[in-house]
Amino acid sequence: MSVDGALAAGRAAANARMRDTVRLYSQADDVFDRTTGTTTPGAQTTLYTGMGRVKSVAQASGEDVQASDREVRLLEYLVEVPWDTELPSGVRVLPGMRIEVTASPDARMTGRVLWVTGAQFGDQATAWRISTEDRS
Repeated sequence: MSVDGALAAGRAAANARMRDTVRLYSQADDVFDRTTGTTTPGAQTTLYTGMGRVKSVAQASGEDVQASDREVRLLEYLVEVPWDTELPSGVRVLPGMRIEVTASPDARMTGRVLWVTGAQFGDQATAWRISTEDRS
């Protein structure tokens, strides 16, 4: 079997394991109105919606950090999307973007928002892997 044939088979197998539905998006900064004292969330721009696979990474080694007036635990997740996923022209995945799990066989994952920390690319990869963290 050629490398291309092995990659095609590996990518098909990786896609078959993608049972979650995810939405990758960027969000503009929130806007605070000093007159009313309210904060309006920034506009969201959806870059990808479709199948994906979300799996925890090093769950036991989550990091406790202080965020404003509360402590949060940062848990790492790896999100896989199809290798041939395309983003709008000129756009690349950057830290701070977010991935929302919109549907999952594991109901505890549905609705979870993960913050992108990095992405891995490669011409011989079977999926596009995006490193994320849960900041809840």
